[in-house]
Amino acid sequence: MVTLLLDQTQLEVVLSPLERAATFHRENLRVARDTITKVQLTDDAWTWLRGVPGPGTHIPSILAAGTWKAAATTDFVLIRRRRPSVVIDLEGDEQFQRLIFTTRHGLSLTQALRLDVTEEPVDVVEIASTAPIPVVKGRQRPVIRPRPV
Repeated sequence: MVTLLLDQTQLEVVLSPLERAATFHRENLRVARDTITKVQLTDDAWTWLRGVPGPGTHIPSILAAGTWKAAATTDFVLIRRRRPSVVIDLEGDEQFQRLIFTTRHGLSLTQALRLDVTEEPVDVVEIASTAPIPVVKGRQRPVIRPRPV
């Protein structure tokens, strides 16, 4: 499972040695924070795949790891079975247009991206757990009472 580190300028996707071998990437992925346009949580990341697998590993419905290429897009993919995943759309990144990976820390990532963080990279789970939880009050519905007769 990938580890997600976040600082003021970038998101770093830390890959284990096994994940590096499966994806054919030698280093961790680093994405500038200002290129992230949308983050979506999904239960089935297989529906988000587009194009054909490039360098990497692909075992249908079990593992998709590496680069997927479509007509004008290149995506980084690391999907394991049918587990909760994150889809990150990028704009202006020179390498990828979308990141799709399986992680159980997707909600922590979305919360951490909304917060101001330190200059040092910190795990998104730690950022989300130490942040104050915003309380959003819903609209009060009017009370409808019967008229006296």
